[in-house]
Amino acid sequence: MVLLTHRFDFCASHRLHNPDLSERENDALYGKCNNPNGHGHNYQLEVTLAGEPDPGTGMVLELSILKRIVDEEICERYDHKNLNLDVSDFKERIPTAENMLLVIWERLTGRIPRGKLHRLRLIETANNSFEYFGPPKNPGSGQ
Repeated sequence: MVLLTHRFDFCASHRLHNPDLSERENDALYGKCNNPNGHGHNYQLEVTLAGEPDPGTGMVLELSILKRIVDEEICERYDHKNLNLDVSDFKERIPTAENMLLVIWERLTGRIPRGKLHRLRLIETANNSFEYFGPPKNPGSGQ
């Protein structure tokens, strides 16, 4: 098995705010990230595929295919957007980095024609990054 990782960049803003909490509770929980006008990040998204190289191409998946899929599903959807207001993915979810990874995984699952989505890493700041390896496998399902 070979792991293929490609990095994508996009800029987006968001506000971390739970409508079920009071303003005081939101301020205590999210601090400056609860700014009513939001705040932005220059995100870096690493997408890792796992698989055997195709005998004909020598690649797990051609980078042009991976780039097209991630650009269509993620970058074009999120880049220079307010995630709370402009992106339907976060109408009912707080756009934390953790929730972003869950949504990105859902968007990419089933779109990758060869190899398997193995890992996502979202770098939000120089000090904060988040990784997701997909939902837990159900031992009784054979998955």
